[in-house]
Amino acid sequence: MDEIKIILDGKEIIGKNGETILNIAAENGIEIPNLCNSKKLRPFGACGVCLAEVEGNPKLVRTCSALAKDGMVIRTDTNRVIRARKTALELMMSDHEGDCVGPCSLNCPAHTNVQGYLKEIAGGNYSKAVEIIKEKIPIPASIGRICPHPCEAKCRRKLVEEPLSIAYLKAFAADNDLASNEPFVPKINSKSGKKAAIIGGGPAGLAAAYRLCLSGHDVTVFDAMPEMGGMLRYGIPEYRLPKAVIAKEIKNIEKLGVTMKNGVKIGKDITLDDIRKEFDAVLIAIGAWSDWNIGCPGEKLSGVMSGIEFLRNVNMGIIPEIGEKVAVIGGGNTAMDACRTAVRCGAKEVYVVYRRTRAEAPAEDTEIEEAIEEGVIFKFLTNPAEIIGEEGKVTAVKLQVMELGEPDASGRRKPVPVEGKYEMLKVDSIISAIGQKCDISGFEDIELTPKGTVFAERNSGATNIEGVFAAGDATNKGASIAIEAIAEGNLAAKAMDAYLNGVPFDFREKVYSERVLTEKDFSEKERIPRIKMSKKSPEARKNSFDEVINGFDEQDARNEAKRCLECGCHDYPECKLIRYANKNRVDMRKFKGIKHNSFTEKELVSIERDQGKCILCGLCVRVCDEDVGKGLLGFRGRGFKTAIKPEFENRADIEQCIGCHKCADICPTGALKIIK
Repeated sequence: MDEIKIILDGKEIIGKNGETILNIAAENGIEIPNLCNSKKLRPFGACGVCLAEVEGNPKLVRTCSALAKDGMVIRTDTNRVIRARKTALELMMSDHEGDCVGPCSLNCPAHTNVQGYLKEIAGGNYSKAVEIIKEKIPIPASIGRICPHPCEAKCRRKLVEEPLSIAYLKAFAADNDLASNEPFVPKINSKSGKKAAIIGGGPAGLAAAYRLCLSGHDVTVFDAMPEMGGMLRYGIPEYRLPKAVIAKEIKNIEKLGVTMKNGVKIGKDITLDDIRKEFDAVLIAIGAWSDWNIGCPGEKLSGVMSGIEFLRNVNMGIIPEIGEKVAVIGGGNTAMDACRTAVRCGAKEVYVVYRRTRAEAPAEDTEIEEAIEEGVIFKFLTNPAEIIGEEGKVTAVKLQVMELGEPDASGRRKPVPVEGKYEMLKVDSIISAIGQKCDISGFEDIELTPKGTVFAERNSGATNIEGVFAAGDATNKGASIAIEAIAEGNLAAKAMDAYLNGVPFDFREKVYSERVLTEKDFSEKERIPRIKMSKKSPEARKNSFDEVINGFDEQDARNEAKRCLECGCHDYPECKLIRYANKNRVDMRKFKGIKHNSFTEKELVSIERDQGKCILCGLCVRVCDEDVGKGLLGFRGRGFKTAIKPEFENRADIEQCIGCHKCADICPTGALKIIK
C-alpha cells in the first residue's frame, strides 16, 4: 500500500511508502535537525545530525536516507541520539572559522546589532537603523552620546587604522529619527491583562518598561525624582547629554502606553508590599545614588560634597557655592563630569586628585583630554590623607604621594603610599567621586549581597521575593555603565514576561563562532581615516553648558558608516548550524586540533565562498549537478584537505552562474554569499 503509519517521538503520523523518515516528518510539521538534506536532491548523509533510534535496530540511523516502513517506531530525542547529534555539531563547530556576529556586537553588553544599523545608516535609512537599535536600546540618542562604547574597543577597523565612531553614529540616526515627521514606532503585542511595576526610571527601568509594554503588559514606572531619566537626567551634565534629548526619548516611551509616576519614594509615599498587591510583577531598578566616603579626617567639613549630589543639584538648576579652587577626588567618568561642571560653575582652579596614573584611570581618555583642554589640572599618584579646615569650612587638602605597586584584584597596579611624602593643596571645596552605592531603604525584605547591593539571579534578575525582579546599578556588582544597566533591564523584562505569561524562563547563553584576526589579515584593505566628530573650542565650551559635540552631518555619517568591515556573517539569522548548536548547547571548544585552511573563493563570479564556514555538506555541489544540471562545482582533494572548487569551461557557464544563485540559497551555513 502507498500509505503507511509510523510512530515518531510518541506521535502517530502518516506518510507514503518509499519516503525517508526525514521527509515524512517534515510533511507532518516535525523538524528533525539536518544540514545536508534537500527534498529535491538525493540523500547524502554527510552531516550526521539527523540521527534517530528505530525500535529493533541496534544502530542509529540517518533519517535523511533511511526509508520509513509501516509500523516503525522512531525516537529522535533519546539521550543517545542527543549525545551523538551534539558530538557531530561540536566537531563541525570546532572547525568552523567564521564570525556569527561582529566582535563589536559581542562586546556590547546589550548585544546590539551594530553591523545591521551601520549598514542602514550607510544607505541613508535612518528609521530602519533606529528600528534595529531599539531591539535592544529604547533611548539611542541619549546612549549614543554618553556610552563609553565598549563596541569600539573591539572594532576590527582598528586593525586597519581606527575603529568606527559607532556611538556617535547611533546618536546621529536617533536624532534624525526624533526630528522626522514619521519617527519609528514599534509594534505592540495585544494586551495581556497583566500589570508590571518598575521602581526607578533610569536606563534599566526605562529599558524594561519599553520591553514589557511591547509585550502587551500594562506598565507603570515609579520614580522618586521630579522627572524620569535617573542618572542620565540627574547625573550626566547638560553639555554631554542635553535634557531635551532624554526628555523626547522618554516621552516616546510614554506614548506607547507606559504610565509614569514621579515624586514617589518607596518606604515613604508607598511601600513595596503596596505595589506587589496592585501589580503582577515588580522590577527594582533604583540605581546607585550615594557616594562612598573619602575615608580621611576632615571629610565632614563644610565644603566637602559628593559628586552625585553636586551633579544632581546643577542638573536641577541649583548651583552650589564651590569657590574658586576645587578639588575633585576620583578618576572615573563621574569625576570627569564633576570637574568639568565645576569649571562651568565658575571655579578658577579645578584639580583632579587620583591615586593612580592616567593609564589606570577608568575615565574615557576623551573625557580626560577634554578636561585638560578646559583647564583642569590632574594630580595623578596622589590621595587625600587629611582635609583641613578653619571654623568648620574646608581650606586645604593634604595629599599623600603614591606610587604603583603590584597588581590588585582588578588587574591594575595597586597604589601604595610613599612614606613621608605629602603635598598641600589649598582649596575652597572638595567633590568626592570615588564610587557609587545604592540606598536600599524601603526594600528591607530584599536579599542583599555581601556588598550591600540587591541580589538578583544572573540569568533572570529574580530576587528572593516571588514576582520581584531587579536590574541595574543597585544589583550584584553595583554601579556600572548605562548600557550594562539597559542589558540587565532587557533580561529582567524577558524573565518578567515569561513570569506574567506563566511559562518557564529558560535563559541560555548563546554560542557564537568567532575568528581571531590580526593586522596581517587586513593588510590589503584601503586606509580610510575615522571621521572626527567636530566639537566646540575649549574657550567656547568652558563657560557654557551647551552640548560639546557638534554632531555629524549626513554625508560624514554615511561615509563613516561605510567604513564598517561587515565582520558578522550575512546569513547568521538563517544559519541552521548555529541554530542547532545553540539548541543543543554545544561546547564550541570541546575538540581541538588542526583546522582546515580558511580562504575566500571568488571565482564563482557572482558568489563569494568562504572555506572557513564550509561544512562539506555537499548541497551546493549536488544542487548545481542534480537540479541545475551544470555540475560547475565539485569536491577537490581527499580526506582532510577536501575543498569545494568551481570549474568554468566556457562563457555560457559563467553566465549561468551569474543568474542562478541556487547554491547560495541552499547553503545551510552562510559559506556562500551572493555578491552580484
